[in-house]
Amino acid sequence: MSTKDPDPTSDDGPEEEISREEADQLLEEIERRRSLKGLTAITVAAIGILFSLFQMWLAAKSFTSTVWIPIVGEFQISLQLLQANAIHVAFALILTFLMFPASMGDGFIVRNFGKIAPAITSRVGESSPVARVADRVRAFFRWLILDPDRSRVTPFDILCMVTAFLAALYFLTDFSEIQNMRVFGVDSGRTPIAYLSELGVPFVTDLLGGAPIVSEYSLAFILGVLGVLLVLEATRRTLGLPLMIIVASFIVYARWGYLISGNTPFLGLLAIPELTWPDIIQNLWYNTENGVFGIPVTVSVSFIYIFILFGSFLEMSGAGQWFIDLAFAATGKRKGGPAKASILASGFMGTISGSSIANTVTTGAFTIPLMKRSRYSPEFSGAVESSASSGGQILPPVMGAAAFLMVQYTATPFADIIIIATIPAIVFFFGVWVMVHLKATQEGIGGVKEGDTVPMRAHMKHGWFYLVPIFLLLYYLIIERLSVSRSAWFTLVALTALIAFVSAYSTETRGVLFGLSAVIVGAELASHVLFGVAVTGLLTGASGTGLPVGEAVAIVVSRLGWYAMLAGVLTLLYRPSLDAKYLELNPTIQDSAETAGDMTGRNLGQSQLFQLGTFVVKSMDEGARTAVPVVIAVAAAGIIPGVISVSGLGPNLTSLLLELSGGSIVVMLLVTAVASIILGMGMPTTVTYIILISMLATPLVEFGIPLLAAHLFILYFGVIADITPPVAVAAYAASGVAKSDPFETGVKAFSLSLNKAIVPFAFVLAPGIILLREKENAAALPLREQWRVVGLTDLAELSYSIPEILVPVVGVFLGVIALGATVIGTLYTRVNRMERIGFAFSSLLLMAPGLLSTSVFDLLGVVDVTVSVNATLLDLTLRGLGLVIFLVLLVKNRRELAAETTQIDESETPEEGSELA
Repeated sequence: MSTKDPDPTSDDGPEEEISREEADQLLEEIERRRSLKGLTAITVAAIGILFSLFQMWLAAKSFTSTVWIPIVGEFQISLQLLQANAIHVAFALILTFLMFPASMGDGFIVRNFGKIAPAITSRVGESSPVARVADRVRAFFRWLILDPDRSRVTPFDILCMVTAFLAALYFLTDFSEIQNMRVFGVDSGRTPIAYLSELGVPFVTDLLGGAPIVSEYSLAFILGVLGVLLVLEATRRTLGLPLMIIVASFIVYARWGYLISGNTPFLGLLAIPELTWPDIIQNLWYNTENGVFGIPVTVSVSFIYIFILFGSFLEMSGAGQWFIDLAFAATGKRKGGPAKASILASGFMGTISGSSIANTVTTGAFTIPLMKRSRYSPEFSGAVESSASSGGQILPPVMGAAAFLMVQYTATPFADIIIIATIPAIVFFFGVWVMVHLKATQEGIGGVKEGDTVPMRAHMKHGWFYLVPIFLLLYYLIIERLSVSRSAWFTLVALTALIAFVSAYSTETRGVLFGLSAVIVGAELASHVLFGVAVTGLLTGASGTGLPVGEAVAIVVSRLGWYAMLAGVLTLLYRPSLDAKYLELNPTIQDSAETAGDMTGRNLGQSQLFQLGTFVVKSMDEGARTAVPVVIAVAAAGIIPGVISVSGLGPNLTSLLLELSGGSIVVMLLVTAVASIILGMGMPTTVTYIILISMLATPLVEFGIPLLAAHLFILYFGVIADITPPVAVAAYAASGVAKSDPFETGVKAFSLSLNKAIVPFAFVLAPGIILLREKENAAALPLREQWRVVGLTDLAELSYSIPEILVPVVGVFLGVIALGATVIGTLYTRVNRMERIGFAFSSLLLMAPGLLSTSVFDLLGVVDVTVSVNATLLDLTLRGLGLVIFLVLLVKNRRELAAETTQIDESETPEEGSELA
């Protein structure tokens, strides 16, 4: 008797995808955001759009530019870096206090304070004046701070927003005073009383004249203190209390760390000179080298925000869903297709979002139900999605915010960061792919049903243009070698132009669209050739000497995006009710357009031109909302290197870590890995990266590890923290979608990402894996400058490229397969316990033999035994041994499968004569 395979949908009933509204609600709950409506929602959107416009202006014009304003004429706008950083952080602070509640009433402190009034009432009775006063005080503080339903902006929020605005305004109106403070100190500034006197408000001056603080301390100092406190409060709201406590502890250490005795063993290295509060505030608030407005915020202003905005535009254009469908079209019908499609889709979405949690919920809302429907367990489905989504931060070309920080901290072009990060990222996604394939083999899981995928050819024909911005970005970064911000800006303009052009394209309008494009380009070209200015310049009265044709063509070609945008808008004005056949904008665009239509009493949802405008505005709004936690994270994390710098702790910390490691590079790497995972639990990767590179990057380089490898090592383990129990924020988000056990989902996600924990050791000990080579004159150079990214000539040098690059890279890929057999317990067929141990050992030898050999040498060094061997020969020998073990086990496992297949065939063969019977 044959048994019929169970219907994939009959396990617990068909699994339905969660709706977009449910996914958004889940994300809001995880991130503890407010669900704002009405005027508050409009205010948040308006401020977010202003934030994005400010950043787009910086990306397009830098800090100084001339703006032409009608009637007024030309207007010069110039900002210093500190001013731009202050505005950037102020926007984020104001949006934080609007979007995130101070308290929902469920915190430890609020719960316990809330018990005081009822306790007093129970002791003295309800009629007692004391009880009434206590009850009114309790009601006042609830009104002042609490927002239990995440739906209202409290008076405390408004007070914080006003303070943030005033702190930023001071940078704009009194920057000369701030510049003088660099010489004379923060106490040299005017007091609030003097400031108010200059403003001509004598009644306030008389009222506050003798008041403490305002007459004793400078306005700069007071605003600096309030600003740092606002950053700490914003950190608590967006990123949680633990990070706020860590950052605040460093500030406390800066003030009272001098109390540590220099004679104390080990801890004596943490002794620092005495610092006053004005010294600390000046360095933390009025400095672009360190502190709140230091390098991390500078990177956010220059690089991170514009890339987040690019991702938002790409997501709102409909590219997110198109990439998910592309993944299913490519792999959906293969063995374990839904899980493999989830890996690809999460990788694509990681390019757009760069956030593990957002990536998990957005992609998982579609992929997790399909995986469950194919008989993957809910925990495994959530684990696959969260594991792959966490990899978005290490996948070029966009990567996460930490990659842009790496550019600044290591003074490395972003194109080189892309090069060194590519192979490890591919290895990671390949490793997860192998594990889901082996799991599908183990469980007998096939692909998705016919109706759940679209044909690849038809899908590519329908949305191929979504790939154009990605290739353009790579072109600007790698071929043209433009700066990160300029590359992102040009790509953003090209993407908007592309969407405008596609919106206006149809069989009825293509003649008009191309005709308008030709007229616009021709007019611009003629204007430059004849008058030396653009058509807009002629309209404003400007003129000059005509340009040569070649120079005019170069100018016009560089502005094709703007011309395409204009042609698209004019075509849509000609046909406003046009149906965009080839474009499917994000559903929130249609919702926003319809909402605006309901408010104005017009059917704006059917206007393609209005939808295009809504797309631009909504993308800027969503970009700002996405950027807020990142900006707060880098502002808060910048305090830690600020304290290390102002206190002179850096060299002492390096000495302490080197002493604790006992001179063992393996111990140092393990300490770094564990610290990254522990610190990264529940914290953004960006924060983990900033904190740890401030403390651990220099000690790692002191061991001879390449600077870029050390930074990438820390980044990888910071990413792993997102799926490491017990916190595992990405796995927790996935469990909400999968309706699975969060802890079990986190355990499985960590198991699937195990290669992400081994690969960093591999490329640190064998830098050729990330395409780094030691310079010829390395001994004469500082440790930070002894390595470089390989070029084509290095690859052509076979005596170097084969043992240092090819063999380690092939070993890593083979090791990932062995690791998959170890974790899943299946290769061609089931793997027993001893075989799993053998696969694990071969995986270690294939991927990171240096980890084993270095550990052995360190142990021998403890007993004063010194061994001298050829490092390259030893590495090749150990990898060869790993390969032999792997191949033996692989052949054995395949023979076992053949034997099982033969046994099954024989058991199903009818006995002789049975047919006659």
